[in-house]
Amino acid sequence: MSEAAIDYDLHGIVGVRLVGADAAAASAVDRQLGGMRGTLRRPPDVVVRFVDRVEVAGPVRLLGASEAGFGADAFLLLRGRRKARARVRIDVDRIGDRCEIVAERGLRGVPLLIAIVNVTALARGVLPLHASAFAVGSTGVLATGWSKGGKTEAMLAFVTRGARFVGDEWVYVTADGRVHGLAEPIRLWDWQLRQLPEIRARIGSRELARLRSLDVAARFARRRGADRAAALVEGQLHADAPPARLFDPAAIALSGTADRVFLMRSWERPEVRVSPVEGDEVAARMAASLRYERAPLLHCYEQFRYAFPDRRNPHIEEAPGREDILLRRIFGGRPAHAVDHPYPVRLEELFDAMRPYC
Repeated sequence: MSEAAIDYDLHGIVGVRLVGADAAAASAVDRQLGGMRGTLRRPPDVVVRFVDRVEVAGPVRLLGASEAGFGADAFLLLRGRRKARARVRIDVDRIGDRCEIVAERGLRGVPLLIAIVNVTALARGVLPLHASAFAVGSTGVLATGWSKGGKTEAMLAFVTRGARFVGDEWVYVTADGRVHGLAEPIRLWDWQLRQLPEIRARIGSRELARLRSLDVAARFARRRGADRAAALVEGQLHADAPPARLFDPAAIALSGTADRVFLMRSWERPEVRVSPVEGDEVAARMAASLRYERAPLLHCYEQFRYAFPDRRNPHIEEAPGREDILLRRIFGGRPAHAVDHPYPVRLEELFDAMRPYC
């Protein structure tokens, strides 16, 4: 275990500091924040402190099926990723200012860390956007939309054909129109890898063997009519890998512009269609998407408000209004295009349809 601080600087937007992190904890946060380690020349916005035991004053009263709890002075999350048992104290009313998270060692990631980073960025006037971003020559492209709408597919289709990677999953749009991404692991589904042999070759033999075994198990379950079991197995048919493993160094930028905007949408028809859409419509739709993505943090916030009715967080409560203003400022009145496509989609067809508009 090391008591030395480990700092992360997310493009000067949000600073995160780990204290008391062992190698496993630091590795987990590296994955969450895309390995954005750097020296902070300002106080951190979020401090994550790792301890052997999180202590609170007084008895801990439980909320839900031991999802959360609270003592006389502190709020606890008791479930982490995939509902795994955890014990994490979060200064919920300080999120967006300078908050501290105290976590017991052994977690596979800090619960709600990206959501907390996003609220902090929003409080700084930066829009966290559920999107992928890449650069085609000197043209910056932003592909946004609802979850599973085709954002990662658009990025993969272009980066494997010469574009530069800026971000996937979450990107951050600043007031000057710059787009910044994180080098967090990209989730690659088996059907995507089958279309990208050059990427598949970089996944690693162990992961490929695991995917082959899962595919065999899913097919066997389908043949036996065990659709529920097959669906559970198919939900694991993916590999997660950082951009540095998937792409050449020259193909990774992490910062760019948003010269072209695409609203990615999957539909039931077999063809890919690109059509004009108003930027105001993109802004309105993404306002709903961002509220949906923030739901786990809001669930935690309501538990916190139950535990401490006299304590509030204006940054969380005002987030939708701030997002609406920034979304309209970024997208309002500017041309954009909607991309309707089947899911799964042929990446080559997606590229051919979008490339003329880039």
